[in-house]
Amino acid sequence: MGSALRPAEGALVQTRMAGEQIRVRGLVQGVGFRPNVWRLARDCGLVGDVRNDSEGVLIRAWGAQPALDRFVRLLRDEAPPLARIKSLERQMLNNIAPVGSFSIAASRKGRAHTGVTPDAATCPACICETLEPTQRRYRYPFTNCTHCGPRLSIVRGIPYDRRTTSMDAFAMCADCRAEYEDPADRRFHAQPIACARCGPRIWLETSAGSVIRPVADEDVVECARRMLLRGEIVAIKGLGGFHLACDATNAEAVARLRSRKHRYHKAFALMAPDIGVVERYCTLSPQERGLLASCMAPIVLCDVRSDALCDRLPEAVAPGLGTLGFMLPYTPLHHLLLHTLGRPVVLSSGNLSDEPQCTSNHGAQKRLAGIADCLLLHDRGIVNRLDDSVVRMLDGAPRLLRRARGYAPAPLPLPSGFEAAPPILAMGSALKNTFCLIKDGQAILSQHQGDLEDAATRHDYRNNLELYCGLFEHKPEIIAVDGHPDYPSTRLGMEWAARDGLPVESIQHHHAHIASCLAENDVALDAPRVLGIVLDGLGMGDDGQLWGGEFMLADYRAFHRLARFKPMALIGGASAMREPWRNTYAQLAAIGWPALRNAYPTLDLTRFLEGKPLATFDAMLAHGVNCPVASSCGRLFDAVAAALGVCRDTASYEGQASIELEALAALNPDADAASAYPFALARDGTAMMEIDPTPMWRALLRDLAANTARDLVAARFHNGLAKTIVEMADLCADASGPRTAALSGGVFQNRTLFEQVARGLRARGFTVLSQQQVPANDGGLSLGQGAIAAARAIYALPRR
Repeated sequence: MGSALRPAEGALVQTRMAGEQIRVRGLVQGVGFRPNVWRLARDCGLVGDVRNDSEGVLIRAWGAQPALDRFVRLLRDEAPPLARIKSLERQMLNNIAPVGSFSIAASRKGRAHTGVTPDAATCPACICETLEPTQRRYRYPFTNCTHCGPRLSIVRGIPYDRRTTSMDAFAMCADCRAEYEDPADRRFHAQPIACARCGPRIWLETSAGSVIRPVADEDVVECARRMLLRGEIVAIKGLGGFHLACDATNAEAVARLRSRKHRYHKAFALMAPDIGVVERYCTLSPQERGLLASCMAPIVLCDVRSDALCDRLPEAVAPGLGTLGFMLPYTPLHHLLLHTLGRPVVLSSGNLSDEPQCTSNHGAQKRLAGIADCLLLHDRGIVNRLDDSVVRMLDGAPRLLRRARGYAPAPLPLPSGFEAAPPILAMGSALKNTFCLIKDGQAILSQHQGDLEDAATRHDYRNNLELYCGLFEHKPEIIAVDGHPDYPSTRLGMEWAARDGLPVESIQHHHAHIASCLAENDVALDAPRVLGIVLDGLGMGDDGQLWGGEFMLADYRAFHRLARFKPMALIGGASAMREPWRNTYAQLAAIGWPALRNAYPTLDLTRFLEGKPLATFDAMLAHGVNCPVASSCGRLFDAVAAALGVCRDTASYEGQASIELEALAALNPDADAASAYPFALARDGTAMMEIDPTPMWRALLRDLAANTARDLVAARFHNGLAKTIVEMADLCADASGPRTAALSGGVFQNRTLFEQVARGLRARGFTVLSQQQVPANDGGLSLGQGAIAAARAIYALPRR
């Protein structure tokens, strides 16, 4: 960012009036930036013009030099709420000052360097208009202005003008046109501007397709509200896709939604009319209140209240958990629906379990008719699917678990040294996929795509890749993929590279996790190596084995593996991820199952395992048949959970056993640290250090035999594991030098474990880096892939 003045090309005769060309880059289109410039320029007595173009906003201004200086200060100090200024560059103009006043010029096309802003929750002014009977947009479900409303969900290209959005189907009425063209109006060039006379319309129909007529003085939204109150399931077309809604206080309606949606255990998201309703069920910190009320309006995971007098929701809303995922209304439609409801509603993604969210009316009518009793539809097209973002407070900071609506595609600036990176496309992982575009020293991370094992999600992923490359005029010169050859993202990346004749960078999974953490924390390209600690489920190692609990010395270009969790067999391969008890038996078999069985013959766990075909499994283990080994921390959590009877037989969603085990441990937050289960720190016969859980299992089985409370067992496991991770980090640092630790991987979304590890490392003198803006799970992997590929490309460039 520069502020020094230099002569512009094509300079003409200089007048007494000073002139400057001011280039503003960042998220400055579609957020009311130009009318704000217009207002500030007029207040400062300047003449000239402002326009959007492919690099952001371009201002030409003439006036007294003190007035120009004041104007530039105000550009930053009084930027619109949704604007994000990345850089502001000033350049002298010797052109003759134009006659007249300051004006707003038409947009210019060109190569895209600017950003598309995320969709934003309805602003207070628009809420008031929607709920105020004297306003012309009273009860209009699509009220918006430049400070709020749809962006990415409706945009097809840039510059961000109405003609490049799905709103081009609606011609503005005279009143809306007057607002749109008035720079003094907050709706000046608000591309989705509309009203009941000229904009999108809304209607309600049965699952069979018949239009439902409101009765008496009702409107369509009031009719849908009445249906929710009588226990019906309503499919609602929202901002970035459909949701399935029901009364969250109605246990029968919640159970019916679970059955129809085939989502038997995973927690439902909730929407409450206001923060007061949320606080009837949960305790909220000031930060959580702020997140709920922010323009991003994410789902915030909040702790359930423990006092006896608080309200309770049915257990089926979030089975086995001590948290609820709440969000507040973020569109006028949601505000109208919940305004006088006085209770929360379930607002689950509009799909069958594991499918992508429906976005079209036709798709919803076809796929949701067997789930919903009625559908609340409208005719504004959703161009880009956007799931709700999910945030959780961990270690005193908000951390994204899913980055989507409200956050994507806001670019993330890359650290110092990455300015010379060529255009790169990073394909992401197989689960919780995102992809990433590296361009102009920034990382443009896509919204959450989902799990690519599903064919419909893969189709959506392909479409979004093409869309982003078109939207940002991105032509990659390098494709970065995960090192696992069977990931759908890897295969597609290879196909793309072969089609366009591009080089491919294969990135080790856990190295990408560390690089993602480094990039988000603004660690420079040439910074010293750090100790990366990555705890997750599975990722392909560079030795062809499956990794998942790793201690690595790493920078952006390379890594060296220092330590790991002791590898254990995955009995049945992928079946071990769906049936947690298989991991329990693999762990106990490694210690010696016959002796353990004889020592604890009456344990419920022993009886359960003896009912399984253990002879077959023993043969598989002995001969290495369909029993790949993995140093996975996630599978250790599964094994302990199953031993306690938590999610023992099957897991109906990814991470279920670990999530429920964490919830169990949270019931005993004051467990004595001295009673933490022990682990062994050993070597594997080479230089590799290992965390061996054998001592932990012996202590855990003794506790089970003594009928120790399950929550205390879960707490002792968490406490012991956290203590051991810190001890291993200390050993690794003593051997390799760095006292900066980068924590990543989905297991670190476990609050109990993460906070204990972070505190323990700081107590031993470590600087702890962790992730907030990008998920620590595989949703952040593409950022790390892109950063590594960029670093390798930069260091491969010829040096002067």
